[in-house]
Amino acid sequence: MNKGYAAFCDADRWFYDAPYRRAEESYPAALAPVPAGWQTHRSGDWLALRPLDARLPSQGWKIHVSACLDNAESVLERVHRYCVDRRIAFKFVPSRYLLHLRNAKYADRAASGKFLTVYPADEAQCRSIAQELDALLTGEPGPYILSDLRWNDGPVHLRYGSFTLRHCYDDRGELVPAIEAPDGRLVPDARGPVFQPPEWVDLPAFLAPHLDRRAAVTLAGLPYTVERALHFSNGGGVYAGRDVRTGEPVVLKEGRPFAGLAADGADAVTRLHRERMALEQLAGLDCVPSVHGTFTVGDHHFLVMQHLEGKPLNTYFARRHPLIEADPDPAELAEYTRWALDVHRRVTEAVRAVHARGIVFNDLHLFNIMVAEDEETGEPSVALLDFEAAAHADENLRQTVANPAFVAPADRRGFAVDRYALACLRLALFLPLTSLLVMDRAKAAHLADIAARQFPVPRAFLDEAVREILAGAEGADAAGAGASAGAGAGGRGVLLRRPYLPVEPGDGEAARASMTAALRASATFDREDRLFPGDPAQFAAAGGGTCFGHGAAGVLYALAETGADPWPEAEEWLLARTKEPASGMPLGFYDGLAGLAWTLERLGHRDRALALAEQLLGQPWESAGPDLHGGLAGIGLALDSLGRTTGEAELGAAALRCADLLAETAGPTSGSGSGSGSGSAGTKRAGLLHGHSGPALLHLRLYERTGDQEFLLRAGRALHRDLDRCVTSVFGTLQVDEGWRTMPYLGGGSVGIGMVLDDWLEHARDDRFERARPEIVRAAQATFYAQPGLFRGAAGMILHLARTTTPGPGSAPEDIARQVEALARHAVPYQGFLAFPGEQMMRLSMDLSTGTAGALLALGSAAPGGRAHLPFLPPPRSAAAAPEPVPLAGAVTHRNTTVKRKRT
Repeated sequence: MNKGYAAFCDADRWFYDAPYRRAEESYPAALAPVPAGWQTHRSGDWLALRPLDARLPSQGWKIHVSACLDNAESVLERVHRYCVDRRIAFKFVPSRYLLHLRNAKYADRAASGKFLTVYPADEAQCRSIAQELDALLTGEPGPYILSDLRWNDGPVHLRYGSFTLRHCYDDRGELVPAIEAPDGRLVPDARGPVFQPPEWVDLPAFLAPHLDRRAAVTLAGLPYTVERALHFSNGGGVYAGRDVRTGEPVVLKEGRPFAGLAADGADAVTRLHRERMALEQLAGLDCVPSVHGTFTVGDHHFLVMQHLEGKPLNTYFARRHPLIEADPDPAELAEYTRWALDVHRRVTEAVRAVHARGIVFNDLHLFNIMVAEDEETGEPSVALLDFEAAAHADENLRQTVANPAFVAPADRRGFAVDRYALACLRLALFLPLTSLLVMDRAKAAHLADIAARQFPVPRAFLDEAVREILAGAEGADAAGAGASAGAGAGGRGVLLRRPYLPVEPGDGEAARASMTAALRASATFDREDRLFPGDPAQFAAAGGGTCFGHGAAGVLYALAETGADPWPEAEEWLLARTKEPASGMPLGFYDGLAGLAWTLERLGHRDRALALAEQLLGQPWESAGPDLHGGLAGIGLALDSLGRTTGEAELGAAALRCADLLAETAGPTSGSGSGSGSGSAGTKRAGLLHGHSGPALLHLRLYERTGDQEFLLRAGRALHRDLDRCVTSVFGTLQVDEGWRTMPYLGGGSVGIGMVLDDWLEHARDDRFERARPEIVRAAQATFYAQPGLFRGAAGMILHLARTTTPGPGSAPEDIARQVEALARHAVPYQGFLAFPGEQMMRLSMDLSTGTAGALLALGSAAPGGRAHLPFLPPPRSAAAAPEPVPLAGAVTHRNTTVKRKRT
């Protein structure tokens, strides 16, 4: 789970949106008139002020000031006056709400604490400003900024970095903020949670005492050693350690003062003390860890606890859940159901034991339940972890920290919070999709119906969960989309007075029409930043709301591909925002100019498409990463296509240049096929969007255009590099091995590799490719995928199965229909139409990569006679029409590699 998505949930009930769009009360300084001779602008979470005559370097030492919620307004007023009086450029977070988000428990650890940024003109001024602000703010508390060096003990911090927004590509091929190296190259401006100036920057002498002060804080002399980090949040780390006096393994939990704020404003230290007090009241229970002690290092507080054996409950889904198979055996379903019911019973008993001591857990979810299985009997035992949100029942409090899939409605207090979480657990053990309930609690009845059809679980067990979840919900008898909260007296289950969904995904044209209507209903023509709500990535880079992956271009493409009527108003919106593309917009296909140009050409706007292509070629595109998403592979494919359709020879030549650059950076194949990931220097990832399959696709299309067999050889070698990163599971599915998990998905998993393999094999033979394809098809046949999206979920599996030419079972119409039907698990009605959630499933998405547009494209590909497809991956030629394969004897390696087997 990416906890950062929670920050994008407050501004809108249905869609992810930028936090700064939430109705908020700004600090008085943010509402004050702009001083004469100054300019101001708002950028995301920041409000910047700068003298019109200011001359600043492009990079250097800058100053950050931190603050707490209670003193922020006072700190801002003083620093604002200081900077204005001295005509020093600065920026600040303009509201309490945004400051709270910036310091929240799962906020970005590198950015957390930064409330004001001050821009000195040079090092001498930097020193004087730091000294004067330190004196001005003496005694004011504020969180430590992890990316910076703290000045004395106050809220003033410093780091070296960029003053102006410039970008370059990092070693993953992603566009990131940049600074200039001494040789003039732009290199990544490292913004991690550690103080790490560029290696060529000498630390000014005035900072040396502060660095020494920081280095003096160590764990030396404590009776505990730290062996490894288990988890990090903005509030601190959780570490596995050992008591050096006894050798006993322990867990050390860290709390950073003024950081890691909960909903009630409590910082990590406050919550750490709450956890200690709760655990001391629960002492003697075998379902909670015991407290071993506390200590403080610097100003960081630590709680030492018993190390509990086992694994978090969420990890058991990959090991036990039968729906990860294509066709689970009824005996497996029955055995899993027995195990799940037993686990829930034991968790319920543990919660009751906690309640009997007067304590409300307040944060029950899959990650906070530790499960250990007896090696001889296989029977589970459970324990509860992470009591930092716990409170005494007499306090009758709401939750202040919660997992989105188990968060209780605002009306639940005390023990009712835990009862709600136990109800969610009943459903999540079978279908871990309860994060959808934050949008529509009526989905609970729908999930219960689906679980009852898939598993031999007693219906009363599920009905009790639905009753608890819907209790007190407005209109619970109609339950939003029509779910009834009442169970039949005879145990008939929670009935739906009318179907939960307006139409089932498998209802062909009606489903596609409903999804098209949902996309149209979601459009926001009055907004400049985006037309269709999608993933938070829309707000991460300039022009994100227009781009192909997460913006308007991809939605309009999906609508056109699936036969929707033209939408001139939406096209005009896109044309207006691409007349002068946002400064700093990425260049790639899915994230930037290349995808916009290609889409506008397909929509009939050639002049604008050529103008954007010309602008792209005027940028440093040759330094882009290798990938399809934002790098040379996607840029080359777009330019090649535009060159062919427009007759512009320069564009075709640039596409060939992209291919040559890819060939220059690609290393040799590993020769091992072991999944070691030792492929080329070009990319460290695998798959269609970010791995070698994207470059393979460019080379393949250039081969088809030019007939130059070298391009076919390059494509084959690139595909072998991606297959070197794959492993075969015990279920016979080939998936990308990421080290800690395996991935089957279209974007970063094996299915995307399989799509390019299919097309390559139309032109040549390769035994390894032929062996891999049916194993990839099996990876696309699981009965359950955690998300519905095109690139990281079930929709991508539908697209592959509908398109693949792989012989054998798995891609027959009934196989595709089963996956289409399974999309109903994730679907949620929006304004009476069929829609789908985005990543993390806390809000709906309409974009191509993660949401409804991508699901629409997949259903369009699976329709009888459907021709919808991804760019550069057209519907394949029939086997009868395929060209005779060209033998490439000895040219492509890895013909007889053994692929290791690994359970996902």
